[in-house]
Amino acid sequence: MSAALRLPHRWSRRTRRLAVLALAVITLVSALTQLPAWSLADLRAFDYLSTVDDPRPPAGGPVVVAIDEPSLADINAQWPWPRELHGRLVESLRKAGATAIGLDIIFAEPSNPASDAAFAATLGPDVVLAGDESVIVTPQAEQLLRTTPLPAFTEAGAVTGIAAITLGGDGVFRDLPRYEDGFALALARIAGTPAVSPEGKLLQSYGPARSYPTVSYYQALDPDNMLPKDTFRGRVVVVGLSLQNAPVINSGGADAFATPYTVHTGRLVAGAEIQATILDNLTAGAAITRAGTPLAITAVALAALLSAAIVRRATRWQTVVLSVLASAGLALLSFAFMREANLFVSPIGPTIALLLVAAGQTALDYAEERRQRREIVRAFSQYLSPALVERLARDPSQLKLGGERRTLSILFCDVRGFTTIAETMKDDPEQLTTLINRLLTPLSDIVLKHGGTIDKYIGDCVMAFWNAPLDDENHARHAVAAALDMLDVMAMLNAKLQAEAAASGSTHHALRIGIGINTGECVVGNMGSSQRFDYSVLGDAVNLASRLEGASKAYGVPLLIGESTARLASADFAVLELDRITVKGRSLAAPVFTAIRILPDAAKALHARFVEEKYAGRLAADDAAFDTLIEAAPTLAPYYATVRAEHAAGGA
Repeated sequence: MSAALRLPHRWSRRTRRLAVLALAVITLVSALTQLPAWSLADLRAFDYLSTVDDPRPPAGGPVVVAIDEPSLADINAQWPWPRELHGRLVESLRKAGATAIGLDIIFAEPSNPASDAAFAATLGPDVVLAGDESVIVTPQAEQLLRTTPLPAFTEAGAVTGIAAITLGGDGVFRDLPRYEDGFALALARIAGTPAVSPEGKLLQSYGPARSYPTVSYYQALDPDNMLPKDTFRGRVVVVGLSLQNAPVINSGGADAFATPYTVHTGRLVAGAEIQATILDNLTAGAAITRAGTPLAITAVALAALLSAAIVRRATRWQTVVLSVLASAGLALLSFAFMREANLFVSPIGPTIALLLVAAGQTALDYAEERRQRREIVRAFSQYLSPALVERLARDPSQLKLGGERRTLSILFCDVRGFTTIAETMKDDPEQLTTLINRLLTPLSDIVLKHGGTIDKYIGDCVMAFWNAPLDDENHARHAVAAALDMLDVMAMLNAKLQAEAAASGSTHHALRIGIGINTGECVVGNMGSSQRFDYSVLGDAVNLASRLEGASKAYGVPLLIGESTARLASADFAVLELDRITVKGRSLAAPVFTAIRILPDAAKALHARFVEEKYAGRLAADDAAFDTLIEAAPTLAPYYATVRAEHAAGGA
């Protein structure tokens, strides 16, 4: 199998999942883009993008002669006007230098014969008369109805131009008419201006109503006296109904239609001005080609891949910013294509695909985060305090479950003589279990209170550590503080147990604990089988902590700590060196220490001299230093008594 085919198997789980999501979104959005409702959304996007820069008609374009309110008032004749009047207009425009004249008026029915004859006499090959085409749908069939000017007018030389337009599903005119004998195409041919094929083209709208140069009909009848010189010279002229007060979209109007610009103004554009716009679209190369299905789907796919790239590593608040910027970029890119290549690639589909991939991955990440939170809470609620579990759940990146080397402070706490106590309760296992729980519960609470992690319970022994899984700069101090609190709580627990024993008439067995703490580098992480594992630590530092706990009894102190722990905790507690022991892996003996909450400086100095004398072998069992230190540091009286007994035995 080739490397290219094996590549997906080397993708990360997130990458594979993201690829599936992107493919699903591409398929879904590509299918949705074929729906009529989606097409209308694309066209509405076209309306905004094609008019957002407020384009205006090209220079030298058509001039509109408007049948408007002033003309109706000036001519003062009932509509339809006598056709010889239109003949006068044609002669006037021809005389004024118009290259082509288009009358967006239907002359399909005869009127006064004399008037028709007078009108026909003015017509020629430079005149286009409007025709119409419509489809009549009945239950039986569809009938195409084509309306053209009277034969007398076309025989006189006038050209027929179909002025019918097709509105979109939302009532907006965007699609250029596809008639080969269309009104605007006929004007372009007469004017000798090359024109593009209207097939599949969208209209580039040029401003709101009355954006084209417009004069009133009555003015065009006498341009020499009413209009600037050369108003019509070398220009195409379109004559039709165009009211000065453009009708609004809600009320409608005669021969007035919604265009892409209507989204901004809410007003309709006269048919004569629409024909002028069509003419400019065909002759000025402004008509816009709508992207076909393959290109639209390609745009959707590229947008989905862009979104996948954005969220490939993670989804954060920056994802929202980047998604918004990318969406705006897609709109700008669509606008750029429209202006530079006359190609409309709708940004709706690509934007939806981009947002769906981003939102989908965000949802998956949220679900994954929730799953991780549940796993963390489940896995660590037995080891850590609720506050630390919540910190881990909020930010799982603080947790490295694969195993890592860290400097930890490890604590072992064991009940001395518990085997003897258990033996006395062998006939009452329920009471023994209750006693163990009453013992371990406050000890565990103290560990959690000081930010420690409970590794395990080994019978009546508690193993805990600090500085994992969460960082703890003061791990040694917190471990020692926890140990001293443990010693305090044991005194309170013994008092309760003694009172209960006295009340019940039973024998009270005092509970005593020994604690060992050591600080050093360990391996910490999930350890065990693939089915069952614990978050635990391994290393020589752990072994030494266990040795210190066991050795504490020999030194007559409840707490024994290692050299590194002593150094790190010395600023907060009275740390006193007791002896030197040989540690596995080291050739020199290492000092061991104990810690108490507070001790006067004078007593510390006395103890330091005592230890020096001890190492130098200058102590004797009857040395006055023993009594002095027992009085100065009564907490360490058992230790001094133990050393005195050793020297007494050695002296004997």
